[in-house]
Amino acid sequence: MVLIKLLLRIAQNSQNFFDQHQCALSLMNSLFVAPAVPEKDLIAGLTKGLRLIEAFDDMHTRLTSSEAASRVGISPAAARRCLLTLCQNGYAQTDGKRYWLDHGILRLSYAYSVSTRLPRLLQSTLDALSERTRESASVVVLHGAQVMVAARSTARKSLTVGLGVGSRLPLHCSATGRILLSSLPTAEFEAVFSAMHLNKLTPHTLTDPIRLRKLLKTCIVNGYALSNQEIELGVRSIAVPLYNMGGLVVGALSLSSRADRMTSGEMIEQLLPAMRRCQSWVRTRLS
Repeated sequence: MVLIKLLLRIAQNSQNFFDQHQCALSLMNSLFVAPAVPEKDLIAGLTKGLRLIEAFDDMHTRLTSSEAASRVGISPAAARRCLLTLCQNGYAQTDGKRYWLDHGILRLSYAYSVSTRLPRLLQSTLDALSERTRESASVVVLHGAQVMVAARSTARKSLTVGLGVGSRLPLHCSATGRILLSSLPTAEFEAVFSAMHLNKLTPHTLTDPIRLRKLLKTCIVNGYALSNQEIELGVRSIAVPLYNMGGLVVGALSLSSRADRMTSGEMIEQLLPAMRRCQSWVRTRLS
């Protein structure tokens, strides 16, 4: 706990809100990295390249080498070499000043989707669930201090949330984040909860830590979690944990709907039974 409080103080000393948020995420992610590997066994250039890929998002679609360097904390010269390498290999493009990701980057997500069992196993099931319910279905996994979409199927085009494979969501206000957070062992849960930055994304976002703790306890009891217009106005979501044969939580399944189509109570009544069936199906097939 002392370490976590120290990390948070460091994050809070950043100059602006964006820096605080990015710093807090980086520090929280450090709590979840794999066991330490000797530095001599690591390739620093590869790490820089991967971080540069992650520097691009919907708010930063085109970056100069200096802007990219600033976002990931490396020198402009190193950023330029990495970006040119990405261009050379078909992962990025440049006009000589700015850089942007190219279609080739999709090869990375494709490699994940066809080589990792969870999305491979669930994609057809997701498609069927989405078609049957006429709502957007997702499989999400815990990724550091956030959750990440591992598979997605959308039967309706009515949702404005631009989620796709690789999209990240906050733990505290997404249905999938809440169900995965509540499923963590006590020590891990306390570490993550204490380090979370409870950003208010809409007027409905729950940011009071005491109320959030109580809500997460109900998620454990009920076996599902809800998010009621807390990430985006007009969108509600419901999520259940996904277990393997050994009873370990390996991800979460969610359905999202427009708020004017379905109340939270109707989601529980109409969508949860189908989600439970998918949950049981996965558990019998995932070792």
